[in-house]
Amino acid sequence: MGIPILIFFPLLLILTISEKTYPLFFKVARLWAVFVLYGMGFWPSIKRAEPMKKDQSYMLVANHTSMSDIMMMLLISKNPFVFVGKKELAKIPVFGFFYKRTCILVDRNNPKSRTEVFNRARKRMQDGVSICIFPEGGVTDDLNIVLDTFKDGAFRLAIEHQIPVLPVTLFDNKKRFPFYFFKGGPGIMRAQVHTALETTGMNVNGDKVRLREKVRTIILHSLEKES
Repeated sequence: MGIPILIFFPLLLILTISEKTYPLFFKVARLWAVFVLYGMGFWPSIKRAEPMKKDQSYMLVANHTSMSDIMMMLLISKNPFVFVGKKELAKIPVFGFFYKRTCILVDRNNPKSRTEVFNRARKRMQDGVSICIFPEGGVTDDLNIVLDTFKDGAFRLAIEHQIPVLPVTLFDNKKRFPFYFFKGGPGIMRAQVHTALETTGMNVNGDKVRLREKVRTIILHSLEKES
C-alpha cells in the first residue's frame, strides 16, 4: 500500500491541496488500487448489471469486510467519489496522511462528528462528486453475521439530493484479506455492481427506511446465493 504512495508523494500532495483537483487525485488513486490489489496477488472480477452513467453522481453502498474494500470500490467506479470512513484509518502510516486529506472522517462515538459528516457530504455532492459509504458502519466482530444491519445516513443523503443509490456486493474480500493476521491469501476477488435505484420523488420521512432495507436485501441475497 505504501510503496506507490511514497513514489507519487509530491504529485499526490499537489493534487490534495484543493477540492478542485480531486478528480485528478481520484485517477491516481485508481492506479494505486490496481497496483495494490494485483501486487498482493488478488485478481479483481467485476460484473455489472448496467454501466455507470458518466458524470452522474451516485451514492455507492457496499458490504464491509476488509481493508481491500477500499481498493475494490476505487476500481468499480470511474466517476470520482469521496469515501465516508472511520477516523481510525487515518492512523495508518503513509496511507492515513492522504486518507485524512481526501475522505470524510467520522468518529462513531461522537454525535457532533456525525452531524459534521452530513454537512461535508452535502457540500461534496453539490460539487457533483459521488459518495461511497459502507452502511454497516464498520466490520462486525461476529464472524457468523453475513451482513450487519444498515445505518440510515447513506439513504438519507441520497434522497435529500435525489441521486441514485448503487448497491455493490463484495464476495471474497473477507476470505482474501480479513481483519485478522495470518489469515487470507491470493486469488480472485469478485464484485457485483447491481442496478442503480433511483430516488427521484422520494422523501426522507416516507422512503428512507424502505430504501435502506431494499438495498440491504439486494446485497444479502447476493451473499447468500454465493455462500
